[in-house]
Order: sequence, then structure tokens, then C-alpha cells
Amino acid sequence: MTTLEDYLEMNAERIDKALHRYFGDVHGDLFRASAHLLLAGGKRLRPAVVILAADAVRKGSSDDLLPAALSLELTHNFTLIHDDIMDGDAVRRGVPTVHTVWDEPTAILAGDVLYAKAFEFICLSEATDTAKIRAVKMLARTCTDICDGQSMDMAFEKRDDVLEVEYLEMVSKKTGVLYGASAAIGGILAGANPVQADALYQYGVNSGIAFQIQDDLIDLLASSDVTGKDRASDIREGKQTLIAIRAREKGLDLAPYRRRLSGAEIDDLIARLGEAGVIDEVRAVAVERAAVAKQALSVIPDSEEKRLLGDIADFFIARGN
Repeated sequence: MTTLEDYLEMNAERIDKALHRYFGDVHGDLFRASAHLLLAGGKRLRPAVVILAADAVRKGSSDDLLPAALSLELTHNFTLIHDDIMDGDAVRRGVPTVHTVWDEPTAILAGDVLYAKAFEFICLSEATDTAKIRAVKMLARTCTDICDGQSMDMAFEKRDDVLEVEYLEMVSKKTGVLYGASAAIGGILAGANPVQADALYQYGVNSGIAFQIQDDLIDLLASSDVTGKDRASDIREGKQTLIAIRAREKGLDLAPYRRRLSGAEIDDLIARLGEAGVIDEVRAVAVERAAVAKQALSVIPDSEEKRLLGDIADFFIARGN
């Protein structure tokens, strides 16, 4: 029985080889910029979900759908390039961000190239024309949702009254829908019926929400060595995470922590949040979303691929623990 760790490692190697085949020998600043983050590595989680969902619906179908798996990785990287510009980040995946190596206009165009290529790659998959049309439509809607989620996230930075339902909608759009599209597009191209495709989409969206909530916890609780960024950066920047929302509901004022913090101050903050039950409550929401994701898979026949999809949901909420 393949472990999730072994599967993800094997899949990442497969995706890396394919990406190097298509993008490893490009010429000109624009195309080198578009390939920069793609070739810097990564866990390739979204392509893994595409491939697993396809094989869960129809065993052996994923070999025909490798371009679609690459499509979701291209979409993910297009959003990263644009996010880095908006956030002013200098490093991503251990390499300088695209806009710092080149410049912002080139980085914007590089992201646009990946966005366009994502649709081209879906069409390169071996599937029926009807399935490809459904997949392209889903990817288009997903990209719109991601932009909406990013816009909501930026708007929240100017507010201190964000509700939990608003946060969950934002996270669903900014992070969840791309996992939802990964699962559903893999299924659709492999011949999933509408009930299966919707179930795979719900699996992906809820897995993605759990992933983001766990990310918020990791930002607060994990060391800089693990996260690659300063501890409690979300708190210091005043981000409206589920942690901040639950803390506010319990009367904890996080405003004094919007500054450079010592390790002892962060430890004290974690202790206060822990005593108030905030950390346990937030973790419980992530666990619940992962459970909802796995339950959605009940309409998919049992297989090793279905098991690994469930393991991915569990992995999302176990990271950093």
C-alpha cells in the first residue's frame, strides 16, 4: 500500500519532469520569468489531486490527463506571481520572486502567460470535447473566484469587524476553489457523472479551507525555521484570520501585538489564546472541514486513489503539528 508521502514524492518528480520538458528551455525574459517559479519546485499538491481524482473515477485515465494536472499547477503559479507583487514579497520557494528578478510589468505579464497556458493545457488532454468544455468553464469560474477572494482578503486588512462567515467565504474563494477545481476537473475529464463531479468539487473546496486554517495556526505556532517567515506575522500585520476573529469574540485585544514582537511576547500571546480556547476552537474548525471533505468522497467507489485523497485532507490539517 502506497503511503501519501511516497505518492506525493513520486508525483512531484513526474510533474517536475513534465514542467521541465515544456518550460525548461524557453527563451526571452518574459518566458523565463513565467517559468521561474514553476521550475523552483514545490509539493505539486494540486496536480496530485487532479491525477488521483481522475484515477478514482476511472482507473488508469490519468496518463491521458497529465496536461490538465499541469494546467492546475500553472494556474496556482500565476496567482503566486501576482500575489507576490501585491504583497511586496521578495522570496518564494527559496528563490527571489519574479518581480524582484525582473520588474513588476514583466511579472504581471508572466502571470498572464501562465493563466493563458493553463487553458491551452486543459485542451491538450485526451478527453471528450464535452468534458474539456466543462473543465475549461470550471477553470474560468475558478480564476474569477480566486481574484474575488484575493480582493476580499485585501479589503479585510482595512477592517476590524470581519465576521467568521465572511472569512470562510474569502478562504473558500482564495484557497478552496482551486483544490475544488483540481478534483472536479480530474474527475470530469475522466468521465465523472455530475454527482461525482460535484462531490469531488466539495471535497476539494473543504480540503482547501482546512488547509488555509491550518496555515493560519502554523503562522502563529510554528518556528521561523518551519515556516520560512517571521512567527506570528499574521497577528503583527493585523490580518483578519479565524484566530483573530475568535479572539475578538472572546474580548482579547490583539491590537497591541501589531508591531515587532520578541519570542517571549509571542509565547505569552499563544498562552493567552490557548487559555481562552481560541487555538483549540480554530483547530476544531479545520478538523471539521477535513471531515466534510472526506465525507463528500462517499459517492466515489472505494480505491487506493480515493484513500489517498482522504489522506491528503488529513495531511492538510496535520502539517506543522
